[in-house]
This record gives sequence, structure tokens and C-alpha cells, in this order.
Amino acid sequence: MADIELSALLLVIALGFLAAFIDAVVGGGGLISIPALLATGMTPATALGTNKLASAFGSLTSSLKFLRARHVDFRMVMKLFPLSFILSVCGALVAVRMPGEVLKPLVLIMLIFVLIYTLVKKDWGGIEKKAVFTREKIVFLVVFVMLIGFYDGFMGGGTGSFLMFLMLFSGFDFLRSAGNAKVLNFGSNIGALLLFIIMGEVNYTYGLAMGASMIIGSYAGAHMAISKGVGYVKALFIIVTSILILANLYDFLFST
Repeated sequence: MADIELSALLLVIALGFLAAFIDAVVGGGGLISIPALLATGMTPATALGTNKLASAFGSLTSSLKFLRARHVDFRMVMKLFPLSFILSVCGALVAVRMPGEVLKPLVLIMLIFVLIYTLVKKDWGGIEKKAVFTREKIVFLVVFVMLIGFYDGFMGGGTGSFLMFLMLFSGFDFLRSAGNAKVLNFGSNIGALLLFIIMGEVNYTYGLAMGASMIIGSYAGAHMAISKGVGYVKALFIIVTSILILANLYDFLFST
């Protein structure tokens, strides 16, 4: 087991709090937490597994906060939760055999579409519409929850943003979309985590330390979202999605 450096541990704890705060509201926390773990010297696979351990604590905390505030469509989310869980396991299984680079161009295109659609539809997500779940809408939700769950196990970056976009597209406002997305993201986190544990790709010292700070960060982020309301969540969603686009674009153009 690699030596644990105090400075690296403190960095992981601090950036874990920041990642969880952002992730609790709109997703995208992996953009901060995964590089922080890689900076400790662990392999990419171990960094991903360790991040799943820490993120599971964070996503559970924010999920419970949104549930208590009644910003989750519990009946709908519980029907989709098993799909998110199972497909993330499948994604993680594929990830050990196929490089994530194959999805990078598609992820970049999808993030750009999400951002443009959100900016153009200025009133979108401001007021929640009464959700009428037709057969077509149910099929749409099931298919995309499965795809996003698989993607989270396979690669992960931007999962929360994609889940939020799916919930917004289904008629929920930004606040309830954040709550629904967080619960489903918890499902995909623990699904992939189980596989990484079986593979031995989890550093428990860093993972548990980051997980503790993520509990605090997730609670603070969810509390801020609930108290500040829809406008705050939408603004943060646009900012984080923009940063995800820039990060993915840089990675796609300059990674070797």
C-alpha cells in the first residue's frame, strides 16, 4: 500500500468538500475529485474506484437532504433506481476492457447540446409542469436512465449533468431535477463501487477521508440549493456544464 502523505490527504479532503458541494446541486464534482486523487500518485483505475467510494457518501447525503425537503419524485425515482444501479455495474465491467477515450467525442457533443438547449430555453426549468407519464415518456426515461447509468460506470464525468437534463426534459423544475438526479446518481455510484471493490481498485484511506468531507460538502450544497431556489441551481448548472465542456475539449484535443 502506498505511503499516505499528510499534505496529499489534506488536499483530498479539501477538494472533496468542494467537489461534493457542486455535485450535490448539479453534478460534475468528479471534475475536481478525480484529479485530486490522481495527484496522490494512485493509478487511474484506483482513482476511479476510490472516487466512487467517496462519492457514494456524498450522493447519499445530498439524496437524503433532498428527500427530506420533498424535492424528489420518490415513486418514479425508486422505479428507475435499480436500472441505474445494474447498468453502472455493466459499464464498469466494460470499462476494464475498453478505454474510455472511445466515448469522449460523444460526451463532448452531448454536453454542448445540453448547454445550448438550456441557454436558448430561458424559461425552461423555472416552473415545474405537471408530469404526465405517457408510455412514450416512460420508455424515454427508462432508456436514458439505463444509458446514463452505464456511462457512469464506464466513464463518469458529467453524469449528474446528464441526469439533471433528463429530469428537466421530463418536466421537473431545476430544484426537483437536482433531487431526482442525486438519488439516481447514488444508485450508479454504489453499483460501480461494488465492482471496483471486487477488483481491488479502491484506496480506503483516501476514499474514506474524502468521503467524510463529501458528507459535509454534500449537505452544505443541497442545503444551499434548497434555500436559494431554482435560479441558483440553474446558474450553477450552466457554469458547471460550461466547465465540463472546456475540460472535455482540452482532454480530447491535447491528451496523448
